[in-house]
Order: sequence, then structure tokens, then C-alpha cells
Amino acid sequence: MQKLTIAISFVALLLLIAACGSNAGTDTGKVIKSQPVGNNLTVTLSNEDGQIKHGEEDFYLVFKDASGKPVDVGSVALNFYMPAMGPMQAMNDPTTFTTTETPGVYKGKANIEMAGEWQAQVSYEGPAGKGKTSFPVMAQ
Repeated sequence: MQKLTIAISFVALLLLIAACGSNAGTDTGKVIKSQPVGNNLTVTLSNEDGQIKHGEEDFYLVFKDASGKPVDVGSVALNFYMPAMGPMQAMNDPTTFTTTETPGVYKGKANIEMAGEWQAQVSYEGPAGKGKTSFPVMAQ
């Protein structure tokens, strides 16, 4: 009887771990910037450090509704833009995205050419409609 109780407890524990793991979502790190976008959505740029650095950079874009629930917005784009200054031409550093296990959470990668203030230009189109916004971010 004791062996059966231990076996049932072990199976219950495994089921609990599996259930929690599947709903845990993706850890997106520390928030760099959040901004309203589109129809009652908020987009958040985040990464492990909570800041963008020049060079190869990994980060997340998360789209949430008013209740804070992630929303699948379909196709996303993010371009880091720095306007021309003196003899330097304007720079555009695009991002490549992959989806994650959590709808509404997108993993991005970009090569930020230099430190300084950039405009993060975000757009999306899909099940949640269409929207775009831009906001300043400082690359270290």
C-alpha cells in the first residue's frame, strides 16, 4: 500500500511539473521600454540586461492587451533608425524575429551599429489588426 501511495504521489508531482512548465511562458527579462500601439495594445521591448547595447543584440517584443495578456499580432517588424548627423548618413538596423512558445512574444536579433539614441520603429499586421509606433531607445 505504501509503494502505491508513493507511486501515485510521484505521478501527481510529474503531472504538476509538466503543467506548470507548459504554462510558464517565455522569460523576457527586464523591460527597456513600453509603448501603446494599435488598438488598445502595448508593446514592450525587453532583454536580459534591461538595456540595448551596440553590436549583436538579442531581445524580445511582447504585445499585450489592456488586461496584460499577451496577444498574437501576426507579422512583426522592428527597425532601429538613427537620423543623419553631419557627414554621417542615416542608419537603419533591421531586426529578424522568431516566434516563441507564447503567442504575442517574439524573439528578435539585430546588429546595432553604434552607441547612441535610436528610434525603435515597431509595426505589426495580423489577427489583432494593424498598428505601428516608434519610441527612443539608448544603445550603450
